Amino acid sequence: PNLACMPQQIHTQRQHFTVLPQQIQLLKLFHLTTLELDNRIQDELLENPLLDEVKQDEDSVNDKGPEDSAQDFDGPDEYQQEDTPDYTLEHQNYLSDTDRPQRPIPELADFRKDLKEQLRGVLTDEKQLQMAEYLIDSLNDEGMLDQDLSSVADDLSFQSNTMVTMEEVEQARQQLLQLEPVGIGSTCIREFLLLQLHNQDTGKRLVQLGIQLLEKNFNDLTHRNMEKIAKQLNIEENELREVIKLVSSCKLKPLAESTGPKYGDTICFDFVITQQEDTTVASLYRQRSSTLFINHSMNALLNKEKHADKGAAQYLKSKLTAAQWFVSAIQQREVTMLSVMKAIVRIQADYFKDGDMRLLKPMILKTIADEVGVHISTVSRITCNKYADTPFGAILLKDLFSKGIENEQGETVSNRVIQLAIEEAVSGESKSKPYTDQQLVAVLARKGFNIARRTVAKYRELRQIPVVQVRALCA
Repeated sequence: PNLACMPQQIHTQRQHFTVLPQQIQLLKLFHLTTLELDNRIQDELLENPLLDEVKQDEDSVNDKGPEDSAQDFDGPDEYQQEDTPDYTLEHQNYLSDTDRPQRPIPELADFRKDLKEQLRGVLTDEKQLQMAEYLIDSLNDEGMLDQDLSSVADDLSFQSNTMVTMEEVEQARQQLLQLEPVGIGSTCIREFLLLQLHNQDTGKRLVQLGIQLLEKNFNDLTHRNMEKIAKQLNIEENELREVIKLVSSCKLKPLAESTGPKYGDTICFDFVITQQEDTTVASLYRQRSSTLFINHSMNALLNKEKHADKGAAQYLKSKLTAAQWFVSAIQQREVTMLSVMKAIVRIQADYFKDGDMRLLKPMILKTIADEVGVHISTVSRITCNKYADTPFGAILLKDLFSKGIENEQGETVSNRVIQLAIEEAVSGESKSKPYTDQQLVAVLARKGFNIARRTVAKYRELRQIPVVQVRALCA
């Protein structure tokens, strides 16, 4: 017999990871801020007749009958394998309404709202509009995009339940760059400067040379290789000074001169950090799971309708399952958020005493993930766009994460401490003779930080500090 023609069986082993729809929905809840969660809960209350909530402004929640009490929703079947059923006993982990700091939100126009209105007049594609609006919400107060495009694509993929690529995010970002003010959505100073020059009269020789300088010789400019730049641009030293002067006349940040409200004035906190004697206590700003419960009046109707109308019974049964999962998911969100925040406070205990950035320890997402026992993506979504109210002001949680660098004493310090040292050195430099990157290396070395010049340049750009030539001309 011809063995080559005979059918053969081949056994292979393959690892495959499947994310369940409910897991995706839970990750979405982790990602939401306090305001976004409130909106999400209101949408769920409108859609599900079996889900109800205790109104916060009611004089007493005890007026409800025993069937409608939120405490009735304690059965293990209803919690659907909740890992931490003792959440209901952790009242000290939340602030009461009387203790919660009162920070009224001013009714002032935000630049993000104006940008979204501009977008709606430009974009008609719903998917691109959604991505562009997400990018607007991700901008910092100066109109720059700090977040990596790959992480934006991941977050949008989870939000929309469809794959969003970096290329699609970049296309949406290009739409932002067409809006006013010029350069909104830029990812670095170089890109922002180029956009400003392209919006000038590109027929002028100085503008053309400025564009060439930024496009082809930006690294040489940061390294002060003036002779090389003049040679490559084929210009004299005097004309090069004029080109650099033109570049330095551009703004360094899209919204640096904005008179609008600061984003920090309008945020709603997700966590509250307080000091009780010598102990730092982390709390959730608001607990929502205790206000949600199953409407047992409708549940009783479910039992009556089981034999009368199978369609109605099936509908109510599906809504009951959805309501049970939603309440359980909110509980799991709160427990996980609190665990993550407590882990951060334990690691950064010295920093939280008085908010001194120089006491910040190196900490990455994996550090907290291992401490809490969750996946890195969970920590990423819990800390994304989340703010904590502390005795020394509002802090963005992502600002607490940084990698470490070893100093002269062999201790590992946060790279944010290095960035702060660079800012302090630049703020105290002579305006007529600012420090070069190599001189900053020497300044940092005297403080015990031995890092390379390219690392100084990297951190300087991260802190939006222009090169020495631009600082000298702006003096």
